[in-house]
Amino acid sequence: MRWLFFALSVWGTIHPMSYFIAWFQANTWDIMAMVDAWHANAASSGLVWDLTIAAVALTIWVIGETVQTRHWVRLIAIPATFGIGVSCGLPLYIFIRMGQTDATRT
Repeated sequence: MRWLFFALSVWGTIHPMSYFIAWFQANTWDIMAMVDAWHANAASSGLVWDLTIAAVALTIWVIGETVQTRHWVRLIAIPATFGIGVSCGLPLYIFIRMGQTDATRT
């Protein structure tokens, strides 16, 4: 099961990035133009806010558990979430967490 989450984090990196790169190549490499495109209509703005709130919730969870457990490698999920997306950061965090949980059982 753990490796399924790793595969999801890889997919969550590659698949969305392929769309972002294609958009940048067609529209210039201007990040603010992409942010404007994200808010082109109410549906896309709703999706942006949905993902933003999920990213903040994940960040709070990561920080809270990391402080408790002192498994500092888990913090890598935060830049993965904000630099790539929730589709990478969440499964990556679960992958790391499951590996550390398995290690404490043995």
